[in-house]
Amino acid sequence: MSNEDHDLVPAELAEAAIPAILEAEGKLAHAAAAILAEAGLTGVCASEDDGGMALGLPFALAIAEEAGAKQLRFPLLDQILLAQAFAGQDIAGRIAAGEAIGLIGWEGANGALLRLMTDIDCDVVLVPTENGADLITRNGLTAIPAPGLDPDQPQVWLDIAGAGKIGSLDAGQMAALRRAGEALYGSFATGAAVNALAACCDYLAARVQFGRPLSSKQAVRHHLSRMKLLIEMSRAALARSLRPDELGRVRDSRPAFAGAMSNAVWSLEKAIHLHGGMGFTCEVPLHRSLRDIRKIDMALGSGRTGRQVARDFIEAA
Repeated sequence: MSNEDHDLVPAELAEAAIPAILEAEGKLAHAAAAILAEAGLTGVCASEDDGGMALGLPFALAIAEEAGAKQLRFPLLDQILLAQAFAGQDIAGRIAAGEAIGLIGWEGANGALLRLMTDIDCDVVLVPTENGADLITRNGLTAIPAPGLDPDQPQVWLDIAGAGKIGSLDAGQMAALRRAGEALYGSFATGAAVNALAACCDYLAARVQFGRPLSSKQAVRHHLSRMKLLIEMSRAALARSLRPDELGRVRDSRPAFAGAMSNAVWSLEKAIHLHGGMGFTCEVPLHRSLRDIRKIDMALGSGRTGRQVARDFIEAA
């Protein structure tokens, strides 16, 4: 169904997706994929011919934010992107149906090695190339863990030498997929910030110091207000990045993505700091979200992206 065929709005779909996201968290990869597919989430942007819902990216953006807020550690966003990018091909239908799992290697191959954000029991991997990207089979490929950012669910280096190619994207298609990916992962990070703000508000309202809840202190309220402001800024910028500019051209998603990542990191680090009275930060599950955002930053390079956007702006002035 197209956006014009119904009265559904992104926020309503995201709210309806919450039970499936919560049920999928902690499940084995293919079990999680089946749960999310049954709820229509893996195929939210896939074509109807591939068994998808054929909804636009604003719907995927809302789902991505909810996945970040609920700390989903399954690559749902990669499934949404791949099912849409390979429309009309068998793999798109299998991903939309939860029968296959795909991962995207955003950094590109380093010799014969490709960095992945996580190592799960996936079936296919998208590998960027000079002319676009190749979709390869995961079966039989060797993965080398890189636990520096997250020892519990580490990134991996995947040895792609000798991999079997089953599909490809040209340069234009890969550029479109990256723009959509930056918007979705920026929204995922924004969702993590939403969860951090909610956790802070609950904790600071309950923790009493010198006869008053911490949330009554002006300095604390300033931090919470700034977190809320940054969240709304990120939401607005990411939603705007999906719409054409005043001349009908495709917008550059990089500024919105870099800003959303920076805002989410500040919010999460501040939230963990405000929980400091609890002692060890590992007692606050927000550290999981911070790890996930650091991995996204490493994979898509929001820091490099921000610097490049600034250089482009200066050169164009």
